[in-house]
Amino acid sequence: MNGLFNKALQCFLRDMYGEAVWLRVAADARLMPEGFEPLLSYPIATTEAVIAAACRVLGQSREEILEHLGVYLIAHPNLQPMRRLLRFGGVDFRRFLHSLEDLRARGRMVVPDVDLPDLRLTADGPDMWTLACRSRLPGIGYVVVGLLRAMADDYGTLAVIDHLGSADGEEHVAILLSEAQFAEARAFPLAFAAS
Repeated sequence: MNGLFNKALQCFLRDMYGEAVWLRVAADARLMPEGFEPLLSYPIATTEAVIAAACRVLGQSREEILEHLGVYLIAHPNLQPMRRLLRFGGVDFRRFLHSLEDLRARGRMVVPDVDLPDLRLTADGPDMWTLACRSRLPGIGYVVVGLLRAMADDYGTLAVIDHLGSADGEEHVAILLSEAQFAEARAFPLAFAAS
């Protein structure tokens, strides 16, 4: 598994639950306390060990942890570059959804070895879609659910987003756009303010 994902998982546990929780998870998963190097590759078993340890330490299900990780990737102040990168996918949530199929290729332009999920969007109606997610990591669809919910909030959009389950090696996420301009979108300046 790509070190970027593992590092994101480490930072999520540390930033949201504290250093002591990360150290307990690392010890439970038999890792060094310093954790992961983002540009290295790790066996999928290492990622699975960290997720399982986090479930035990936090008393949460795998699905809850992965969904909260998805929200963290967008909403946490430490990860504004990730939010900004995804916001360039479209001026509104609908256009952002249609940019998701290109996310893997765009990510590889920046980091050639990045292991992003393969995403395929299918329209089920005027404001309804199914997003198919394919990855080596079981449960990646829950990360995508959290990420999409956070992005909908970022765009000021009211959307219902649910994990539908897995079939044929893919996880499926249902997206229903209820109201495109439900609330004021978060500001998105094209450039960072000079300090």
